[in-house]
This record gives sequence, structure tokens and C-alpha cells, in this order.
Amino acid sequence: MSNVNWKPFVFGGLASVTAECGTFPIDLAKTRLQVQGQVGDSKYREIRYRGMLHAMVRIGSEEGLRALYSGIAPAMLRQASYGTIKIGTYQSFKRLLVERPEDETLLTNVVCGVLSGVISSSIANPTDVLKIRMQAQGNVIQGSMMVNFINIYQKEGTRGLWKGVSLTAQRAAIVVGVELPVYDLTKKHLILSGYMGDTVYTHFLSSFVCGLAGALASNPVDVVRTRMMNQRGVALYQGTVDCLLQTWRSEGFMALYKGFFPNWLRLGPWNIIDSKASSLLVRLQPQSLW
Repeated sequence: MSNVNWKPFVFGGLASVTAECGTFPIDLAKTRLQVQGQVGDSKYREIRYRGMLHAMVRIGSEEGLRALYSGIAPAMLRQASYGTIKIGTYQSFKRLLVERPEDETLLTNVVCGVLSGVISSSIANPTDVLKIRMQAQGNVIQGSMMVNFINIYQKEGTRGLWKGVSLTAQRAAIVVGVELPVYDLTKKHLILSGYMGDTVYTHFLSSFVCGLAGALASNPVDVVRTRMMNQRGVALYQGTVDCLLQTWRSEGFMALYKGFFPNWLRLGPWNIIDSKASSLLVRLQPQSLW
């Protein structure tokens, strides 16, 4: 066990928690935009928000500023588990396949990214369910995080806590499998081109590029996942495909890209914090901190 490098796990988790706190209101706006306009659900049929900024302003004015952080507790717990495992396993898998970062290839990064994303997101799924429901409901949900966990378990059982886990794994596979390799490759080529060094500006640009790629690839899955996790009682959607088709037919294809702008805007700064920390870990020797 003395040879195990715990730094990617510890610092990856801390970076993820920090990033989550800084971008949470944007994520909440994304969730509200994704659940509105559902023709078959009277509760979410109305189009209340015209965009990210309108959603944040209206939520703050009607529900209070605290509502912008509805669901922050399970979100923090999610990142403490999901972020820790994701970054830690991603770096560990890469070091198992190649010893030096400069020897990494696109295939290596994609495989490691997908594996780490699927494993971490599947474990953290119950926190994701509660986070999305608290974001969608706002002040309607009362009580502590544990009270709501117990409430979901009592009414819906274990299946309720792991509702949409396959979608969560698919989204994580897409996001991580796209974002981390695109980030690494963008940063690598920017540095090798000679136009930019290994500076904060390089990481900033790489993060927004990988955020755009991740948002484009994952947004349809994210919309379906959010709606599936948020439904309770009599199911409006019978499954992933049914939710996808109903959304497309009743609201149009672009409904699958609801919340795209806040999704991308969140992923950019989120990855600046998260990926910067994980990248620095690669260059640190285990003996220097432990």
C-alpha cells in the first residue's frame, strides 16, 4: 500500500468540490431549463425561464437567493465521491498504461476517461438524484439532505436512489471520455506549437474547448437523465428511449439541447479549477507531499 499514490484522489476530490461551489447556480439554472416545457407533465409544462440569466434572476427574486443553492449539500457529497474517484482513477489508469505523460495517446486518454467516469458516476448516483430533485423543486422540498434521502428510499426503494444510473454512466462516459482527452490534447498542442507556454491562459483556453466538446456531445443525454431522475409517482416516461422520443416529438429536436449554454458555461470554469489541479498532480513526485 506504500506505493499507492493517493494525491490524485485527495486533490481531485478537493478540486471538484471547490469547482462545484463556484458554478452551482449555473448548474441549477441548467436543470430548471431542462425540466420545463414537458407537455405531458402539468407541473413543468409552463415555460418559466427564457434563458440562464433570466432563470437565475427569477429564481433569486421569487424564491430567495438561497434557492440558487438548492441541492448544494448532495452536490458537495457527490463531488466528494464522484470527483475524488473520477480524477484519481483517471490518473491511475493512465499511469498503468503509460509511464510518462508525454507518451499518452488519444486512445489511452479516451479509454481511461470513460472507465473512470462510469465507475465514479455509478457509485455517486443517489446524490445526483437528490441534487436534481432539489434543484428542480426549489423550496418545495423541505428537510435536510438525509431526511430527503430516507424519504426517497421509503417511497421508491433502492431503485429510486439509483434511478437513471445507466444514463448517468452514459453521460459520464461521454463527458469524461470527450472532455479529459480534448483538454489534454488541446493543452499539449498549444504548448508544442510554441504560441503558448504551460501557463494559466493555456489551461483556461483548453478548459473552454473541452467544455464545448463535452456539452455538445452530452447535452441530449443530460436532458433525458434530468427528466428521468426528476419524475416520481406515476411515470411519465417508460424508459430512456421513450423520454427521448417524447421530448423530440412534443418539443422539437432542439429541446434536447435545453440548458446548453449554462451547461457549457459551467463546464468551462469548472474544468479550469478541476483539470488544473489534476494536471499539476502528474508533475508532482509522491515523496514531495506524502
